[in-house]
Amino acid sequence: MDSKKRFDFVKHRNKFFSLSAVILIIGLVIILTSGVNFGVDFKAGTNIDLVVGKQLTSEKVVEILHGLETSGDLKSKYSDPTVGGNNSDRVSIRFDDVLDDATVNKIQTTFATTYSSEVSKEINTVDPQLAKELLRKAVYAVAISSILICLYVSIRFEWRFALAAIIAILHDAFMVIAMFAIFRFEVNLPFLAAVLTTIGYSINDKIVIFDRIRENLRFSKLKTDADLVALVNDSIWQTMARNINTVVVVLIAAGCLYLFGSESIKLFALAKLIGLTSGAYSSIFIACALWYLFKRRSLASSKKKSAA
Repeated sequence: MDSKKRFDFVKHRNKFFSLSAVILIIGLVIILTSGVNFGVDFKAGTNIDLVVGKQLTSEKVVEILHGLETSGDLKSKYSDPTVGGNNSDRVSIRFDDVLDDATVNKIQTTFATTYSSEVSKEINTVDPQLAKELLRKAVYAVAISSILICLYVSIRFEWRFALAAIIAILHDAFMVIAMFAIFRFEVNLPFLAAVLTTIGYSINDKIVIFDRIRENLRFSKLKTDADLVALVNDSIWQTMARNINTVVVVLIAAGCLYLFGSESIKLFALAKLIGLTSGAYSSIFIACALWYLFKRRSLASSKKKSAA
């Protein structure tokens, strides 16, 4: 392909910066005003999974819970129930409070009576102190992994690559958080696992392009800004086929998890889909453009010294 007909990623960098900024700002505003929809892992409460053996509907489940509230057997608020399973025979309900055994048994008995079927249950309970500890450790995990990745890239490449990479992977991590905040998806431990794996995948994708940029730097003579722009664009296009093939294969795998996986991993798969897409996008449109901006300043400084 003629280089003149290729898309100029560097020239259009501000458009992609603006697109990312709009999404991230919207997500940040929603987080600051409405917070994040924390699941039972990060918010004290009880999550009950019931397998009834017969087809369920969300409306009927809400009707049963409302009846328990009216009778005084249920005093905790709850989120909208999620119906799933092979035959829509499984329902997941998250309660804001830690339920005692009597209340849990009453819920199970009521479903068994209503559907004239044996009901099995799975209970997950997190107390307030544990929820706070899990949330704190989640933040530490993301921060530590980002710092270690920054150190790795700094040692392998140079500080400009490291700075561009760390900004881009933080962009990817927060993009997942922002999308979950905007659409009010539940944030739980599998979500955290998806964010951490997104960071790992994202840096791998960026290193491939950065490695090609570094290789091309060895054989290029950068005299003007146009030379630097051409080097970045050429490096991106030279690795484009590899990046597309890699992300498509991984997206297919994550998509299959989302479409055919159980309800318990759907949000994990969705977070992966968002993170993988953001990682591929930022590697091409964000990270390389940031490195170009850092390198351009260095090139301009070298010219001033030479002129002096």
